Amino acid sequence: MRIMLTMTCLLVSLAGCATGPIQKDPDQRFTQLAEQLWQAETALTASEPDRMPDMSPAALSARQQQRLNWQQQLQQVNVAQLSEQNQINHAILMYRLANDIDEYRFNAHLTPLTSESGFHTSVAMMLQRSALRQLADYENYLQKLATVPVYMQQQTDWMRQGLLTGITQPKAVLKGFEQSISSYITDDMTASVFYRPFLTKPDSISDAKWQQLQDSAQQIIMQHINPAYQAYYDFMVQDYMPGARDTIAASALADGAAFYQNRLEHYTTLKLTPQQVHDTGLAEVKRIRGEMQAIIAQLGFAGSFADFIQFLRTDPQFYPQSEQELMRYAAWLSKQADAQLPRLFKTLPRTPYGVVPVPAEIAPKYTTGRYAGASRDDQAGFYWVNTYALNRRPLYEMPALTLHEAVPGHHLQISLAREQASLPDYRRSFYTSAFGEGWGLYAEYLGLEMGFYDDPYSNFGRLTYEMWRAARLVVDTGMHSMGWSRQQAIDLLAANTALSMHNVTTEIDRYISWPAQALSYKLGEITIRRLRADAEQQLADKFDIRRFHDVVLSNGSVPLAVLEQQVAAYITAQLAE
Repeated sequence: MRIMLTMTCLLVSLAGCATGPIQKDPDQRFTQLAEQLWQAETALTASEPDRMPDMSPAALSARQQQRLNWQQQLQQVNVAQLSEQNQINHAILMYRLANDIDEYRFNAHLTPLTSESGFHTSVAMMLQRSALRQLADYENYLQKLATVPVYMQQQTDWMRQGLLTGITQPKAVLKGFEQSISSYITDDMTASVFYRPFLTKPDSISDAKWQQLQDSAQQIIMQHINPAYQAYYDFMVQDYMPGARDTIAASALADGAAFYQNRLEHYTTLKLTPQQVHDTGLAEVKRIRGEMQAIIAQLGFAGSFADFIQFLRTDPQFYPQSEQELMRYAAWLSKQADAQLPRLFKTLPRTPYGVVPVPAEIAPKYTTGRYAGASRDDQAGFYWVNTYALNRRPLYEMPALTLHEAVPGHHLQISLAREQASLPDYRRSFYTSAFGEGWGLYAEYLGLEMGFYDDPYSNFGRLTYEMWRAARLVVDTGMHSMGWSRQQAIDLLAANTALSMHNVTTEIDRYISWPAQALSYKLGEITIRRLRADAEQQLADKFDIRRFHDVVLSNGSVPLAVLEQQVAAYITAQLAE
């Protein structure tokens, strides 16, 4: 009852019905509004310790209406009267709200999956990251586990509606997807990923009580989890995959051109057209191809560009012989990068990170690597390395991948944001793809200054990764806005990079199923490198790379227009000293 009253008070306040005295200071008024908004948003969407989120039509409709109300409140704020930090706070809250509102408006909830994962994988990751210490934590976990079937049924119901309205993932990207579902179904309940919290007993729980908890966990997995995943598997194989749409373009959907433009602007935070992005991509592909040709000439390779790519894809010297070899190399590269950080950064994060394989249940259709940030103060971040199909994991790509996902890439950037105690929670947990992925690609570029690409092959690997992101600008816009086929996109990416064919097809399917997200990397990196070049040119001897990086990272993840303002202010302040 108390929680319900608190929630009611928050919503009444947001609607402008508070009876208390109105504060006259614009910053105080905005801060109060922002705190109320964020508390209410968290109350609406957070996954409770003892139950999964409510994804029913009524719940989603209520969230949409509340967000529209909050958006209206924020639009009435006179931003010019706010402090610099509150102007950033306002911009980020507006950005977050606009995305949530737009996703619902364009029916994104009808496709709660991509080619590589979905709500069924998120359930497992969410539960595995639960903080379990005391008896009550484990009891809550079991209660939450028992609510998974309802959550999965709600998501499946949305997908059924998608089948009826033609809003589905394309059939072309779903081949083998069912394996990511069946991997969660186990005959041995103690081998289930959902049982992992019960493998190690905490000292605070008695042996007898622990046995009861273990028995309950096995029973819930057998009676609730396995049947829920089996039902989703059957739906996927029998209904969804056969009924999914044959087209691949976002523009092929109802109101699809507007949807793609909306996603482009969301992920890049820039007002660009698909044609502008496409043209930028073509120019970058041409530039990078020239640098790649120079390395081939340096090596004295006798053959065409295509011959050299085939050599890289097939020669065993470039591939690990075991999972341990790949993981050890990734860990070694990570420590090499750690040692270079102090000369490039004044501020470093407290949070450590580990290097682990991509979970086996999702690895076959998963990307090459990814960073999973800490969600609590007692956790580390993790650099995930995909060890599935080792003959498709070239070692010459590992330096660039490591710099992007670990340090100075995502771990450094995301951890610094989380540790900014002066920022409100909605800033510390915020991630915009253009900034985050742009920083990750910029981190690969920093490897040149860190001495990472010390042989032609690893430098070619760096260029392959840069070409990969440049080609995304071409193929993503090509497929979703210009009528390109899946095969056209595969051919362009394969012809211009040394990515394995497995990676090429996995990536193209990812772009099809996640429209415009892939555009953020290169456009974000171009912006960051341009801002650095501007600062170097204007500041000359006053330019300090460590200070510049502090300016870029100190506000957490921000839209690129905000980053431009911050760097401009830094340049002005430095010139005035």
